[in-house]
Amino acid sequence: MTNVTSSASSTDHILTGVALMLGFCLTAPLLDVAAKLASESVPVGQITAARFIVQCALMAPFIWVMGLSLRVAKSLWLPLLFRASLLLIATFCFISAIRVMPLADALAIVFIAPFIVLLVGKFYLGEDVGPRRVGAALVGFVGVLFVIQPSFAAFGAVALFPLGTAVGFAFYILVTRGLSRKIHPVTMQFYTGLIASLFCLPVMVVAQGSGSEFLDPVWPMGIVWLWLLGVGFFATLSHMMMTYALSVAPSATLAPLQYLELPVATLFGYLIFHDFPNTLSLIGIAIIIGAGLYMIHRERVTSKQLITERAAPPI
Repeated sequence: MTNVTSSASSTDHILTGVALMLGFCLTAPLLDVAAKLASESVPVGQITAARFIVQCALMAPFIWVMGLSLRVAKSLWLPLLFRASLLLIATFCFISAIRVMPLADALAIVFIAPFIVLLVGKFYLGEDVGPRRVGAALVGFVGVLFVIQPSFAAFGAVALFPLGTAVGFAFYILVTRGLSRKIHPVTMQFYTGLIASLFCLPVMVVAQGSGSEFLDPVWPMGIVWLWLLGVGFFATLSHMMMTYALSVAPSATLAPLQYLELPVATLFGYLIFHDFPNTLSLIGIAIIIGAGLYMIHRERVTSKQLITERAAPPI
């Protein structure tokens, strides 16, 4: 009876995790939609600041309701600062890109972040990564070239901005891995929003009246306020859904679902902005998705082999 109950509980957790991950795939592109709409009249720096200010404001009540402590060990402050800085850079680069690029093209390039994490893990952190996964990562980079080539021809150097997002987000993932065992996710999200906001606000003050296309703030008009609020709201909602999904279900189960974000972003881009990837971009997106799914498959196979080896009786 205990085994049956335990199995049912495990199944419920997995289903909950899958539902949350699907929620992430549906809401994360709405962040991009809101940012692209806002970028028609508001500088990128101001949209980036709004994303983190709203996140901080939304997380603060949850800290109080959940009775979480804001105390953080001194040793964690540097990683928290680093994490917030990386996400700030990644966000700024991505919003700069989608001002002119189709959502799907920019997002597809960002999806090489897991490949960067894998290669950093192998060649810098000394993690055990097999040649097949390294090969899949390299194939993924080839896919990115298919996406960048037409985008670079059409939009210029801005097509390279998603690469900055991918690199920033890859190292953000690595830092988050270390912090996730030491600080509650809600507290971590709150401090990420707070630190990034404190970085953004002085820049906006200094840039006031500078005429900078990216940084000089303006007073939003009408519905633009809703777009700015949406950037922070959907960013916070989607990231929290992903965080809690990973806390109740195995990452190996959830990882393939994340690629559903790409077709959802493509659909939103087509319906709202009449953007659709061209043939080369579609080939590149297919290569990136295929390489990512194969890498996930190899990670599953490797994990099962390790479990089997550890469970084998000594000879």
